Amino acid sequence: MRGTGTKLEKQAFVQNEVKLQVLVVEDNPLDAALVVRALHKDGFDVTADVVQDESGFTKALRAHSPEVVLADYNLPSWKGMDTLAVIRREGLDIPMILVSGALGDVTAVECIKQGATDYVLKDGLARLPEVIRRALREKTERTLRHQVEKDLAEKVDELARSNADLEQFAYVASHDLQEPLRMVTAYTQLLAERYRGKLDENADKFIGYAIEGAQRMQVLIQDLLAFSRVGRKEACESVECNAVMKEVLQTLAAAIQETGAVVTHGELPAVWADRTQVAQVFQNLIGNAIKFRGKEPPVVSVQAEKASQQWQFSVSDNGIGIAPEYAENIFVVFQRLHARTEYPGNGIGLAICKKIVERDGGKIWVESRAGSGSTFKFTLPSRGPEERVGARP
Repeated sequence: MRGTGTKLEKQAFVQNEVKLQVLVVEDNPLDAALVVRALHKDGFDVTADVVQDESGFTKALRAHSPEVVLADYNLPSWKGMDTLAVIRREGLDIPMILVSGALGDVTAVECIKQGATDYVLKDGLARLPEVIRRALREKTERTLRHQVEKDLAEKVDELARSNADLEQFAYVASHDLQEPLRMVTAYTQLLAERYRGKLDENADKFIGYAIEGAQRMQVLIQDLLAFSRVGRKEACESVECNAVMKEVLQTLAAAIQETGAVVTHGELPAVWADRTQVAQVFQNLIGNAIKFRGKEPPVVSVQAEKASQQWQFSVSDNGIGIAPEYAENIFVVFQRLHARTEYPGNGIGLAICKKIVERDGGKIWVESRAGSGSTFKFTLPSRGPEERVGARP
């Protein structure tokens, strides 16, 4: 047996043995030989380097990439636990198992807390092979988990970039389309004013279709522009929802008066969000409750209750309701359940609500049955990220 860098190799190859590269930190050649012998005996085809100090350990670590480190706790000029600092400094993930003549339970527990994988006493080497197998299994699982986490993080980043590109495209496309569409609308309206009744009946009808289509396209583009703007970063702040609700009811005053709607709300909390977008969520949900009414005048109730570090809001109505099978589809952009002749709109309001709520870390859903009214529920954070319980410093 040589000193630093010594190779202890089994000459006879035993079929089905597991090859194992070991780095042994040991000053007693006999103890090192007993360790290797115990591993051979249990089915390992071992190749081992034996070192005694930090210099030799670092050199062997870089040269042979061991699968496991077996270190004596006490050495004349070094300590086995010091191998952990070298392993970490080299940026490696290698199990380190203490193999010592005497190690108290308290010391052993402290060593494991500091990063040792396990420990085996020299008079109990029979359990060393199983300790190594377990350590290697844990390392494999850890490596796979880290790889999965890395792949997931890359996918999340890729998806975020893709979403950002799509939002930018939607914003630019909808913005740039407005000007030529305004020209189309203006000239078709001018055509109608000058030539209505001067051409045949079909011509008047076709001009009418063109005007209606251009106007509908204008509304679609404006809705798409509004939807794309939701994804743009806005400054969040503490928002008093009572004040927001007052503004929303003033905005909807005409529709409320026209339909005889009754809109009530309980005491509403402050949330951490963008004020304009919170108003947009309330306005869309209350506006929908008024729009999709039944034969009776609309009755709308807005309430809130605390749910952990969030507030859960509910907007209930006595309207026409929604069949359960459409509970997810209604939040998809441009998805409509009714013809435009029945109810106006492009089916983007709830998609905007979903995007706003999820952007702030909440969720939105509906509880409803056709003909039985609807209750839309959504959550928003009660505090800023730095104030939340369990938030990282």
